[in-house]
Amino acid sequence: MHPVSRRVASVGTGLLICAAPLAATPAAADAATPQAVVAAAPQQAPKPTLSAKATVKSAKAWQEFRVYGSSTRLASGTRVTLQQLQKKGWVSLPIHMNTTRSHAYNLRVKLGIKGLNKLRMVGGGAVSNTVQVTIR
Repeated sequence: MHPVSRRVASVGTGLLICAAPLAATPAAADAATPQAVVAAAPQQAPKPTLSAKATVKSAKAWQEFRVYGSSTRLASGTRVTLQQLQKKGWVSLPIHMNTTRSHAYNLRVKLGIKGLNKLRMVGGGAVSNTVQVTIR
């Protein structure tokens, strides 16, 4: 064996022997584990959010009202769409707009389905809270 490779092998073995007692003790293992887990876990970006409010609680059929709100962690210009809860689930209505520079939106809405209507906004991977408007 070459003298340099013998020295490298002995140094490597010495490191393993020195490191083994640290990992073998329970206190050392417990102290190292939280830091290792935190450092190894990838940090996920916070999810985007949308808020929604309506200007009225009730309206006549086909009377115009507004649904407005703001977004966080969405790029300005992101398209947001109004959805309505119908029998089979959430249905996207042909009412949409892009968020402004200040991450806000303001839609004009006219509904004709009488009774309690549940509405929400979706866009950019975000879903808003549910807004209830009664159409009479």
